[in-house]
Amino acid sequence: MEVYYNCLHCKNKRVRILTRDGRQYMGTVVDVDYNNVYLRPDGRDIVRTSAFFPGFFGNEILTLSLFTLLAIALI
Repeated sequence: MEVYYNCLHCKNKRVRILTRDGRQYMGTVVDVDYNNVYLRPDGRDIVRTSAFFPGFFGNEILTLSLFTLLAIALI
């Protein structure tokens, strides 16, 4: 639950996310729910994903499970 509140605090802010498997993602947190954080990646880090987030047509949104997050930091 602590991860959820940390991500919620970062909503609409630019962050760097580190996952348990060692991957890093940079972008802006668009939304958070109890299972996922929705990230709009920086232009240079575009990731193709099949995730659909209502209201964000034409933008790439990366869905990351809160369970896989190791750290999230404001940048």
